[in-house]
Amino acid sequence: MTKAGTAAMLSFFIPGAGQLYNGDFLRALFWFVVASMFYSAFFLLAGPLSLAGVVAHAIPAYTAHQRALSLHGRG
Repeated sequence: MTKAGTAAMLSFFIPGAGQLYNGDFLRALFWFVVASMFYSAFFLLAGPLSLAGVVAHAIPAYTAHQRALSLHGRG
């Protein structure tokens, strides 16, 4: 698996972990906080925000993948 793929998988399972893997501490902290807020909102308002968990995993995974590509190239 490429570094970008590893970063994406890490962030998908633990939002912010891929950013941490890339060495982006502040971005990792941001996604940890945002994911926590999404999950809090989900548990408080379960109906309207039922996709919050998916969003809290998909966006950080995508950004970790893109950042890893920019840091390490396409291979």
